[in-house]
Amino acid sequence: MPHPHTLRGLYLVTPDWDDTAQLVAASEQALQAGAALLQYRHKTADAAQRLAQASALQQLCRRYSVPFIINDFIELCLELDADGVHVGGTDTSVAQARALIGPEKILGSSCYGSMELAHKAANEGASYVAFGGFYPSRVKKYEVSTPASIVTQAKAEIALPCVVIGGMTVENSRPLVALGADMVAAISSVYVENGEVAPAAKAFVALF
Repeated sequence: MPHPHTLRGLYLVTPDWDDTAQLVAASEQALQAGAALLQYRHKTADAAQRLAQASALQQLCRRYSVPFIINDFIELCLELDADGVHVGGTDTSVAQARALIGPEKILGSSCYGSMELAHKAANEGASYVAFGGFYPSRVKKYEVSTPASIVTQAKAEIALPCVVIGGMTVENSRPLVALGADMVAAISSVYVENGEVAPAAKAFVALF
């Protein structure tokens, strides 16, 4: 299992694509370009589709020796023996998730714009804390209210990798990386419909 210090670089989060072949092909381009972590997130898939897509992505990630984590679905993580899980503010608590997946797996927590949530996540066993959105996102719906200064504060107060998410482009994530963000999570900036995934992924990887 990767140690927290390897959690650095481009953090891929999958879009809600139903075409598994397209999703895997785009993900492979991004992994070839040097992405550091992949999170499977599909908010509208049914259980059978989730299992099929997650299985295919996990096999892909293992070929590239990149950690594969699943958003929300702890049972699916355990079923596949995925590398970890990411929980949001409305999902299972970090403590509950850690109890279910055991001590070795990666456990990420969405902390939005809250240092209080970040401290709580760290105390409950999170492997990294994720902040955002900083910018308007085409995919996730949340208040764009997170100040860049939270990255500085988190790096000073919490000994965990810090992930930034929400409308991330290469340009607007650069200042956050400069402040100490360990990973930039990107969905639509990398997963371009019928577009070139590799150049976008390479540009993010180059920030680190």
